[in-house]
Amino acid sequence: MTILIIYVAIFVAAFFAVRKGVSKFRQMNDYTSLKTVTFGDESAVRPDRWASVISVLTIFLLWGAFTGSKWVPIHAPGPFIGDTEFVYTLEGPDGTRDDATVYARVFKVGEEVSDREIEPGDGIAKNDVITVGAWRSSLLLMDKNDEVTRKEGAKVVAIDGQPVGPGDTAKVANGTVVITAKGSMNFAPAKGMQMEPIWLPPPESVVSRVAEISEQGYQNFTLFEHLYWSLFRVIVGFALGALVGIPLGYAMGLSDWFRGWFDPIVEFMRPVPPLALIPLVIIWAGIGESGKIILLFLAALWIMTISARAGVSGVAISKVHAAYSLGASKWQLMRYVIVPNSLPEIFTGARVAMGVCWGTVVAAELVAAEKGAGMMIMVASRFQLTDIVIMGIILIGIIGYGIDIMMRKAENWLVPWKGRV
Repeated sequence: MTILIIYVAIFVAAFFAVRKGVSKFRQMNDYTSLKTVTFGDESAVRPDRWASVISVLTIFLLWGAFTGSKWVPIHAPGPFIGDTEFVYTLEGPDGTRDDATVYARVFKVGEEVSDREIEPGDGIAKNDVITVGAWRSSLLLMDKNDEVTRKEGAKVVAIDGQPVGPGDTAKVANGTVVITAKGSMNFAPAKGMQMEPIWLPPPESVVSRVAEISEQGYQNFTLFEHLYWSLFRVIVGFALGALVGIPLGYAMGLSDWFRGWFDPIVEFMRPVPPLALIPLVIIWAGIGESGKIILLFLAALWIMTISARAGVSGVAISKVHAAYSLGASKWQLMRYVIVPNSLPEIFTGARVAMGVCWGTVVAAELVAAEKGAGMMIMVASRFQLTDIVIMGIILIGIIGYGIDIMMRKAENWLVPWKGRV
């Protein structure tokens, strides 16, 4: 919740800063900047580059700040590390009470640490020491030191003067102490607001993994080979889906017979997630490469079919009548009217289908894959190698985003009339 609030605050502050400040220094004199009506006109709204840059920097800053990264100048409060102590009050079976001090040493996980040397003290309760890693907790069994045990009726009745009983939690300096149901004490040092590396590593750990796996490889294959095979599967599956889906969509958009025949099939399969088809694909095609390609083919097929059908159905009837009045044949109508006017819908569907294929390839590579970004992510997750998991996710996102940019460039080149006619 704290991260969300900070993110929203940065968004609002950046919006007003750019609008009130930077925008005054930018003079836009092109056709788009002179438009006064933007609703319903896609060409009138373009992404603000300042917003894009600030958005990426904000995410990076929050990531680094809440993971203690050395690459950012500010950090959220981190976990307590160092020496601390608290006092517990032990009550014997005869009602006598005695205080003892627990000296805790909190260390970074992975570092070597030694116990503190203390004097046990006098009385029925003896001073004790514990060592605990940051973000962890440690159970203290006072029976090992104290002269009376819980079996004999002894119990902890207070922590730093705060009355406690089984199940209660007491706040102490630099942490909390929970009294378990059996009467022992569980000390947890303050965690702060930073994420533990096992849940979210800092950016530099992820970058170092990229260099390491690029050179040494992971699961017998280099990073390039993992990404190549994922990209290969996605492109082949998408290409096959488009090769079948676009003609099928055209046929459904132009023929009532084709529309009636295939519409129930397409509308039935469209909401079925590709992941639900994995067991069936394994039965039909086995666990080899063909099964993965088929799964990605099915992920793209229905999207491309619906986008092509929508593109054909969305052609203005006035354009069709104008072509016929000029003596156009059906082939000329198809080539010069139907196809050009349906291409924007097809490109939109292609971008969506490519995104779905990238999302499906991770699941497709779970089917006994030996290489691939999805396989790398899933294997790393089993060993809680979060830095490799995040590295794989980021690389998949970067490649997918790069493909989307290329598809948009291709659309601008092949369909320059989009949003203008």
